[in-house]
Amino acid sequence: MKKNIGVIFGGQSVEHEVSIITGLQILENIDKNKYAAIIFYIDKDGNWYSGKKLADIKIYSRWDQNKKKIKQFYPSINKKDKKNLLLNIDVMIIAAHGTFGEDGKLQGFLELLDIPFTSSGVVGSATGMDKIIMKKIFSGMGLPVLPYLWFNREEWKKNQKEWINKIHYTLDYPIFVKPANLGSSIGISMANNEQELKNAIEIAIRYDRRILVEKGIKDAVEVNCSALCSNDKILFSALEEPVHWEKYLSFEDKYIRNNVKSDSGMTGMSRKIPAKIDTELKSEIENYSMKIYRAMDCKGVVRIDYLLDSDRTKVFVNEINTIPGSFSFYLWEPVGINFTTLIDMIIEEAIKSHETKKDNILRYDSAILQSISGAKK
Repeated sequence: MKKNIGVIFGGQSVEHEVSIITGLQILENIDKNKYAAIIFYIDKDGNWYSGKKLADIKIYSRWDQNKKKIKQFYPSINKKDKKNLLLNIDVMIIAAHGTFGEDGKLQGFLELLDIPFTSSGVVGSATGMDKIIMKKIFSGMGLPVLPYLWFNREEWKKNQKEWINKIHYTLDYPIFVKPANLGSSIGISMANNEQELKNAIEIAIRYDRRILVEKGIKDAVEVNCSALCSNDKILFSALEEPVHWEKYLSFEDKYIRNNVKSDSGMTGMSRKIPAKIDTELKSEIENYSMKIYRAMDCKGVVRIDYLLDSDRTKVFVNEINTIPGSFSFYLWEPVGINFTTLIDMIIEEAIKSHETKKDNILRYDSAILQSISGAKK
C-alpha cells in the first residue's frame, strides 16, 4: 500500500516563489509507484489549500483569480476533525523556505499533530534560521567564523553614529549586512564604504528587526557542502564553488537572471562541482559539517556554506540552510544519489526519527494537585 506523502510549500515568506519551485520539483521526482503525493500550499496570506491542480506551476502566476478553483481547508490540531486533511499524511515533506516554514514554526505544528516530517526539528530549524544565534552556536563550538556585530532596529534608530563608529572600529571593509532571519540573499547587501554601509542597514531593517553585520574577505571563495543522515551515518555531497565572493549573488542573480525553470532549480547558476580544493581542506569542511549537523540536531538534507580566503588555505563557517533550495539535489547527483533516491532517503529518515520519539516518557502522574487541593480544606 502506498504511503501518503504530504508536500507542503509556499507560506508567508519573502522566499514564497522559491518554495513553490522546490515543492513542485519534489512532486515531479517523487517515486509515484511507492508514494501517493498530496499537495499542501500556503498562500501569501496564510491560507491553506490542497488539490492536484496545485501541481501546475501556471496556477500561481495569477493566484488571486485561480484560487477559486482550488480546495481551501483549515488546518487544526484537533485529531478528531474528519475534515483535517493533514491527518491522512504518513510523512510530510517540508519544502517551505524562510519565515513560518524553515524557522521551526511549521515543524512545531506538525509535532503537535504527531506527523513525521523531513526537515530539522523545532530547535535545529529555529537556530538555523537566525543568523545571529547561529553564529553564536558556531563560535561556542570553537568553529572558525568571521568577526561580526549585531544590533536591533530600535538601537540603530536611536544612535546610528555610535553603531557606525563601532562597526568601523571592529570590522574592515568589505562588510556584509544581513537581516537575521531571511534567506535567498533577500535584504543582504555588501558595503565598501560608509555610505554603502548605511544604505545596506536601512535595507536590512525593513526585513527584520535584528541585523547581523560581518566582515567580508577580499577575493574570498565560497564553498558549499550538503549533508544528510541515513542509517545513523552522516553523508556528504559533492562540494560546490558557486561563484566568486566579490560577485555576490542577489536574489535576482540566483533565481531570475539565470532563467530558472521549475525543472531546473538552481542548476542554471555558474558553479564548479566539485569545488577545486585540496583533499585536506575537503576533509576539514566535511568534519565541520558533521559537527554542525550533530550539534544542531539536524534532520533531512541541509546545506552548510563556507568561505575560504583568497589562497584557499583557511576556511570559515558562514551559515547553514536547513531546507536548501531544490534540496541541493544537484550536489548529490555527482556522488550517485539521484533526486528520487534522495527523496526516498529523507522520507525513511523522517519515519525513523519519529519512531525514536516513542522511547521518550511524555507522561508523569503526580499527586501534587491532590496535595494542593487537600491543603485548602
